[in-house]
Amino acid sequence: MATTRSGMARAAVALLAGTAALAAAAAAPDAARAADAQVQRGEYLVTVIGCGDCHTPGTFLGKPDMTKLLGGSDVAFEVPGLGAFAGSNLTPDKATGIGDWTIEQIITAFQHGKAPDGHELAPSMPWRDFAALSPEDATAIAVYLKSIPAVSHRVAGPFKPGQRVTSFLYRIVPPGATAAPAK
Repeated sequence: MATTRSGMARAAVALLAGTAALAAAAAAPDAARAADAQVQRGEYLVTVIGCGDCHTPGTFLGKPDMTKLLGGSDVAFEVPGLGAFAGSNLTPDKATGIGDWTIEQIITAFQHGKAPDGHELAPSMPWRDFAALSPEDATAIAVYLKSIPAVSHRVAGPFKPGQRVTSFLYRIVPPGATAAPAK
């Protein structure tokens, strides 16, 4: 009788294990579809928000280099009294981008204006606008940024006031100032 109970117990465990395996296999495509939908939502948001405008090389010069999408700008914005700042590399490149950042650190940067090392993002980064994103949309953007191809591109700067600039420069001048002469 003990053998029969032991056999029945083994059969029950095997049946439960088989059922669990089938359930996991059935759930895997759902999880993959959900992750894919999240990446697609992030891509959509990054596109309509215009992240590529400030973070893709060539965009400000009229010829965005889409092979380096979100790989960092080659044009810096000058903010009087603060210096000049170029849009950073948002790709998962570990040396020149955000590859070592967690999802939470990415969200903190674009919703609270703080990088993982604690420095404030450049004033031209509209993080105050992005603070209004829903948690789901903020996460979708961060997941998308982690999913794109890494681009090795070190962005120039930031440049302190009076420092020689090694990139193209957008200059903001106060009202009444004179535009730079044509060359």
